[in-house]
Amino acid sequence: MPKKIVDRYERTADGLVIVDVAARRVEDLYEDFDKTAPYHKKDLDEDLASYLTECAREIGRVDFVIRFMFECYPSEEFMLRVRTSVHKFFIYQRELEIEAMNKMLRTTTTLFVIGIIILGLSLWVNHLFIVHGTPSFLNTVFAEGLTIVAWVSVWEALATFLLNWPQHLFLIKLFRKIAEAPVQFQPPSEP
Repeated sequence: MPKKIVDRYERTADGLVIVDVAARRVEDLYEDFDKTAPYHKKDLDEDLASYLTECAREIGRVDFVIRFMFECYPSEEFMLRVRTSVHKFFIYQRELEIEAMNKMLRTTTTLFVIGIIILGLSLWVNHLFIVHGTPSFLNTVFAEGLTIVAWVSVWEALATFLLNWPQHLFLIKLFRKIAEAPVQFQPPSEP
């Protein structure tokens, strides 16, 4: 029987999966472009954020802790800064994902409403052509074109919603899970 992916990770005494992060210094956890920003407002290094996201995705529903190891054990002040910045960074990522989901919902709602309006217009135009006798070739093309545009708009709205909604929800939950994960520190002398 193949081993589960979470079996690759070490566990704490109480059974939580440990996601290990090793760095030389605390400063290595952050992007360089915002050097003057306080640590709790800095963006995490892109590779670190990606690593934590992929580990959380890989682990799935299992609870985990993030354990940092540095060459020199950080002071209480730096530990608090790291905890705060990891929490705030992933809360921010969650908020960005919520905004992206809301934008997607506005777009799909707009497309759906436009599609329904055009479909109603198409039905009305078809009814007018039937009432006024045999429609001409151009009238038929126009009416059929309206119907096609309406269904394309409705289809695009439904397809966008059905394909993107689950991914947005997944990332929102994932970022919240990372933001709420306990952050620990391991002294350099420990194996």
